[in-house]
Formats: sequence, structure tokens, C-alpha cells
Amino acid sequence: MKNMKANQIINNKNLSKKQASQLNNRCNSINKPTSTVGRGKSITLTTQPKENLYSDSMIHLYYGDSLLLYKNWNRPKVIISDGAYGILGFQGDTSNHIDIPNWYEPHVKKWAKFALPDTTLWFWNSEIGWAAAHPVLEKYGWRYVSCNIWSKGKGHIAGNVNTKKIRRFPVVTEVCVQYVREPQINNLSLKQWLRSEWLRTGIPLKRANDACKVKNAATRKYFDQGHLWYFPPKDAFEMLQSYANKYGKKSGFPYYSVDGIRPISGEEWVRFRSIFNCPYGYTNVWERSTVRGTERVTLKGKKKAVHLNQKPLDLMRLLIETTSLPGDVIWEPFGGLFSASLAAKSLKRRAFAAELDSTYFQYGVQRFKQGILL
Repeated sequence: MKNMKANQIINNKNLSKKQASQLNNRCNSINKPTSTVGRGKSITLTTQPKENLYSDSMIHLYYGDSLLLYKNWNRPKVIISDGAYGILGFQGDTSNHIDIPNWYEPHVKKWAKFALPDTTLWFWNSEIGWAAAHPVLEKYGWRYVSCNIWSKGKGHIAGNVNTKKIRRFPVVTEVCVQYVREPQINNLSLKQWLRSEWLRTGIPLKRANDACKVKNAATRKYFDQGHLWYFPPKDAFEMLQSYANKYGKKSGFPYYSVDGIRPISGEEWVRFRSIFNCPYGYTNVWERSTVRGTERVTLKGKKKAVHLNQKPLDLMRLLIETTSLPGDVIWEPFGGLFSASLAAKSLKRRAFAAELDSTYFQYGVQRFKQGILL
């Protein structure tokens, strides 16, 4: 896809009649709460965005439906999803967690279609919302890695909860679940393919140790078909591939090839595995208060928050920095105030994001216009 210019405007005349109708219907319906509780926002702007796209060389923020826009975005290294929670009370949310699968499925299907083999998905939600969405994510090839807990601390409830009335412990957490793609080659998982290609050569399995110049680690680690399987690093894969093509049966050439023409390189091999560089000292529990102070987007001259569930920039930065490199593409399908895109720009990543709510879109864009970066 060609890079978009900063002054490019996406509006209904650029869409087919069907797409324009879908976009207008979804933008208009955002003001009709699907929640049976319908917790009101602190402000609803009467103005409409002057443009449906705010962009520069690094970020592209759309006022519209991400479902209609994915096909125009560069393919993502990281997707940060912060959509419907199904907990009642938030405008535009599902009526409850039962509706979560249907709400997310069209998005999850598109994410799978446009994801790279090494794309990481970070899925923010409530515990029950994630539980409802998990089967849909698995259905489209997203493999669960880890459930991370954002603990906001006791200050989040500030003693204003009647536990006798709610009949449960007060909730001060959200989950952010890590998923990766499950790449396949010739309908085999990577660990299955790695072993099957070696078996095709006719070379005994134990000779993989000779190839990698180790005593027994190569056969034991790289050809294991259980949970103890190790993904061969670049150098080890190159040695396996080279040995297989040098000593394997001539009738099977080439070995470790995706296209049947040439073997894949070590650089190509490592791109099948998502990036994960865990910073020192972090676990899967993030003790972090809700957004406060100057980072909180509030009404001018008042303390009321524009968005009730604004995510901390430092947590968004953690997700992006851990699973991508400078220049990589980050998707934020449900932009809200565009916290993930703001963090992405500060880290020199490119971001594509969309938001259906006019008020959130305008306040989110304002954060970029004011030059607020980490």
C-alpha cells in the first residue's frame, strides 16, 4: 500500500454506496447505547470532525469503522484491541458478555487475514469478556500465550463500594491477554514441519546434532513434538537446513523450502516467530493506578474525565516496545483517545487507528495536535 499523505481525507464519497451506508449507520448508532444501563459520558461534543483522517508521517487516525478500513492499512506487527467489554454501563458496549463473540468475530477474522506470521495481539478486556471472546480468537488461529493483570489498587474504589450489596470482592483489575499467530507451512505447525522436512531427507534424526555441532541438544530440542520443543534460532536453523540439503536424498531437493524452489534463509525463518523482549523486573501482574494528573484527558477547567477507561501510556508503551521494533506497524482498531497510537509514535512505530465516537475522536486527535508524547 502506498504511504498516505498527511492531507489525505477519507470521506464517504471515496466509498461505495454500501460502504458509505454502513459507515454512516455505525457512526450514527454510536450515540444509541446498546447497554441496558447506559452510563452517560461526561461530555458529548455537538461538533463533528472537520476531517475523517488525521495523519502525519507516522500515524493515521480515522473517524470511522475499522472493519471498513483494515484493507487500506499496512499489515501489523502488533494489534492492540481495547473494544467492547460486555460489562454493562458503557456507551456502545455490548449488552452483556453473551454478545461478545458476535461483536468481535468480524474483527478477529480480519485481524487473522491481514496479520503477519509474527504478529502479536494484545487483547484488553474484563475477565468475563475475555472468556467469552477466547473461543473466537482460537477459531481464527490466534494462540494464547499469557494473561496479564492490570491491578489498579484499592484507590480505584476509594471505599465507595457496598460489598453487601454487590456480594463480591470489589473489582480493581482488567486483563490484557497476549496472543500470537500460529504459523503453518504446508498445513503443518512449525515444529511439525521442522521434523518432517528432516525425515524427508532420509538422514537419521541423531545426525541433527552433527549438523548443529552439539552432543544431543539439536535432536532433543528442535525435533521434540511436545511442549518441550525449542524454536531453533537463526544460526541453528541455517545449519540444519544446510546439512539437510547437502546430505539429504537428491530426489527430495530442496529441503526446508516454502515455495519448492529454494530453501528459506535463517532471516526468513525467524520472521515466523513473534518478537518478545521482556524488560527486566516485569511479571504478568502490573501494579499501576488509573490514569491521573496531566495524562488524564479531562474537560477544560473541570476534573471530569472525557473517557472513563483511558489506558496508561506507560502500559501501552510496554506492550509495543516488548513486541515490535522501530518502524513496525501498530494497529489500534478501537482507538478511544488513541493511547496506543500516541505511545507508538513516541517509540518511532507507525500506527493505524480508528474511532467511531465523534467526541472521543476529536479529543484523541487533540492529544497529537498538542504534541503530547512520552
